[in-house]
Amino acid sequence: MTPRPRGALNARPATGRPGRVPRYTPAVRYVLRAAALAAALGAWQLLTSLRVDAWLRFSQFPTVVDVARAFGARLGSGAYWQDLTDSLTRIVTGFLLAAVLGVLAGTAVARSRLAEDLLGPVLEVVRPVPAIALVPVAILLFPSNEQGIVFITCAAAFFPVLVSTRHAVRALHPVWEEGVRTMGGGRRRILRSVVLPGALPGIFGGLSVGIGVSWICVISAEMISGQYGIGYRTWQDYTVVDYPGVFVGMVTIGVLGWLTSTAVELVGRRVTAWLPRRTLDARGGPAPGRTPRGATAADRATGAPADASSETTADRTSTTDDPGAGPHPDRGTGTIAPPAPAATKPHEPQGTQEAQLSQQSRQPQEPREPQAQEVSHDHLV
Repeated sequence: MTPRPRGALNARPATGRPGRVPRYTPAVRYVLRAAALAAALGAWQLLTSLRVDAWLRFSQFPTVVDVARAFGARLGSGAYWQDLTDSLTRIVTGFLLAAVLGVLAGTAVARSRLAEDLLGPVLEVVRPVPAIALVPVAILLFPSNEQGIVFITCAAAFFPVLVSTRHAVRALHPVWEEGVRTMGGGRRRILRSVVLPGALPGIFGGLSVGIGVSWICVISAEMISGQYGIGYRTWQDYTVVDYPGVFVGMVTIGVLGWLTSTAVELVGRRVTAWLPRRTLDARGGPAPGRTPRGATAADRATGAPADASSETTADRTSTTDDPGAGPHPDRGTGTIAPPAPAATKPHEPQGTQEAQLSQQSRQPQEPREPQAQEVSHDHLV
């Protein structure tokens, strides 16, 4: 039987297509993203310039050229940068407060029954209330509109972070905590070494959701009760029927939201660098990674990982200590050595067997005691 080559079990099946599957390089991805954005802008310009009125009405929409002109005019004014600074200050302040409070409250609720009994009912009752509905409450509670907008922004991002942290902490395996306790670690060591690092992926998932919700609520709060900010300026443009200015505000909000979400994601990737990353090829399948060190030629050809317990090249080509002896039966030849035969008892001559039988027959046998027979009394009944 011909032995199977190393790595054949993990080899990928042939797809029938010649050539190697191309991988997505960063340059190709950027080109695709730019092409998608250019296609969307081109469709916008085409529909608005032709004033298409079908089921959707594009005749009242400003064209891309009109929005670009208005955007260039806004960039040269100081009011635009003032609004931009105010909105960013509010979003950063409220989001940071929500991140700290959400992580602390989520960890406490997940780790302590007392905290769950005290905070759980109140949080679950307040959580379904939209953050924008808290505008009247913020006006009554805080003396200035600035503090009220920060409060609404914090409330919007607080609950996504809270829920994500709570589920992430509860999903941790108890074996990790027991291992730290076995080595003498206390509660602080468990929180620092097990709970927080293990819950980081879930926490940053909640932060990514919270930053988007924060932008929605801060713009809405600025439209209702703000005096400065992107939301306030966008609403003012709408009241004076300046539709290019409205789209300038919308584009600004979208770009700022994308930048802040990307920043949160990059920080999360940096903090959770120990997580395995999966890359995809052009067909959507897993891209082939680097072959581990110590892999054979068959492993490199098939892409199979090297076996940690496999023997090295020196082991396969080494011989025994005796120079005159041949190669080891399990090494060098590539064949499997047959199992060693079982040890058999040497054959005894026939005369010896007959002598043993005659000796056993001459030995006196002990008399056997008579066994009492059971008498049936059924006939007496």
